[in-house]
Amino acid sequence: MAVEGSAGDLLKVVTLLGAAVVAVPLFKRLGLGSVLGYLAAGLAIGPFGMSLISDPATILHTAELGVVMYLFVIGLEMQPSHLWSLRRAIFGLGSLQVVVCGLLLTGVGLAFGFSLPVSFVSAMGFVLTSTAVVMQLLGERGDMAQPRGQKIVAILLFEDLLIVPLLAVVTFMAPADLAGTVAVTSSRWATIGLALGSLVALIAAGVWLLNPLFRVLANAKAREVMTAAALLVVLGAALLMQVGGLSMAMGAFLACVLLSESTFRHQLEADIEPFRGLLLGLFFLSVGMSLDLAAVASNWPLIVAGVVAMMVVKALCIYGVARFAKSSHADALDRAVLMAQGGEFAFVLFAAALGAKVIDPVVNANMTAIVVLSMALTPLVVLVHRRLATKPGVSMEGIEAVNGQAASVLVIGFGRFGQIASQGVIARGASITIIDNNVQMIRDAEAYGFKVYYGDGCRADVLHAAGAHTAQAILVCIDNKEAATRVAELAKTEFPQAELLVRAFDREHVLALRKADVSYLVRETFESAMAMGRQAVLTLGAQEEEADEVMEHLRQRDAERMDMEAAGGLFAGRALVLGNQVKKSAAHQTAQDPA
Repeated sequence: MAVEGSAGDLLKVVTLLGAAVVAVPLFKRLGLGSVLGYLAAGLAIGPFGMSLISDPATILHTAELGVVMYLFVIGLEMQPSHLWSLRRAIFGLGSLQVVVCGLLLTGVGLAFGFSLPVSFVSAMGFVLTSTAVVMQLLGERGDMAQPRGQKIVAILLFEDLLIVPLLAVVTFMAPADLAGTVAVTSSRWATIGLALGSLVALIAAGVWLLNPLFRVLANAKAREVMTAAALLVVLGAALLMQVGGLSMAMGAFLACVLLSESTFRHQLEADIEPFRGLLLGLFFLSVGMSLDLAAVASNWPLIVAGVVAMMVVKALCIYGVARFAKSSHADALDRAVLMAQGGEFAFVLFAAALGAKVIDPVVNANMTAIVVLSMALTPLVVLVHRRLATKPGVSMEGIEAVNGQAASVLVIGFGRFGQIASQGVIARGASITIIDNNVQMIRDAEAYGFKVYYGDGCRADVLHAAGAHTAQAILVCIDNKEAATRVAELAKTEFPQAELLVRAFDREHVLALRKADVSYLVRETFESAMAMGRQAVLTLGAQEEEADEVMEHLRQRDAERMDMEAAGGLFAGRALVLGNQVKKSAAHQTAQDPA
């Protein structure tokens, strides 16, 4: 029997992994994102799909650790000083959004005919945005460290903190008979005291115990014990908060914030990362399995109307609050689309309200379905918004277009290559005009004392405006070889008086530029590679003169090979390449053309 039970448990694990492995790559390939893939996979294998797994609640309870570990990893990047800098966004913007959304969503519940307590609990459950969904979407598009992403993270942190007073409010809302009033009141105060005690204990352990613990373990030089200790910190903090009736995720977050300035921060992050990703995926799978299709089918008019009303009202509220807080239209709309759903902590709040008899089982089932559907719809709404939204144009504020400039030297393209190439001309004291079409680069260059004009070097009118017709030398330093060739051909035709010096990408580009009859060209990696090669020869014991002779010989071979390739194609000079293969017959020889 034990073997049969083990086989059954193993079958569940294989089913979960198989569903994720099939669905997630497919949905990402379709451009729908990994979150929706996990949710769809969970729905397919759950009790309301193919019934391969019949107890999603147990899996969901375990999978909540994925959210816990996600917040742990995020918290490691949130030093107390950084959190302090976000205090206005966390407590100001966060509280404003919660209050306004809470009032409006409570009004939605009342409009549907529910009582005030039921409307309030339902509204506040929907106010608690899904940290897992939003963080995953922010991470996939690389916005986590951007200012708009940081504001969203701050609001999510405030909403996670909100679960503490909300659970207390639900406890106070619980109906009680007169005989039990004193006992219930005493129990409520005991619950609040336990929560505060857990919070104080966690902070004390973080300040005085965690760093000494990891220092001792690091000195023991046992890598597996460090991993175990990292898991112990995460799960221990989560357990302590759960015992205190608070959010497990918030416990992990507080613990890692206290460790964020520790020298062990990066080690902890590396140890937790594999568990975090796996459990977070499991969380989304279990949320998909929790969608009760029977409840949706029996109450679909109410649930569909509830999903639409809740998401639309919350999105409008978030947009309005963001605009009131001076966010741009694009950022406000992005935040509204991203956060217009209920979250995983709504399940905790609804369960507490059900246990306290504030809501009945039917309301709990309906609201759970509404929250799960909103979480499932969010990736789709974000995808539609991304495809329909007008891409913001590049701001040209403070950028001066080239017009009527004149100098001895014109530099076209001011990336890493152009910046170095310009130094000799500037050191010589010659006048120089620099143009580029990268707005951000122009702004960055100004901070280093460069005046760079905006202009596309592929256009003859722009080159005239930049003074190419009076320049002694034109340096083409563009990192796009097709564009560089076009500029070279145009400059050679229109401005023959100027010496044309061009950056070449590789040997093939060199051959194309030779046809344009440029005055001088250099492969962008050739000289640096030759310098490293010379140093390698010296490292092997050669004298300076010998190293110079070797490199000069190689330069002559390279020039001879380039002449042969110009006449007979890219592989015409391959016999001049010094290889490390044992000589073989011509039929077995292969060649790879180096840059």
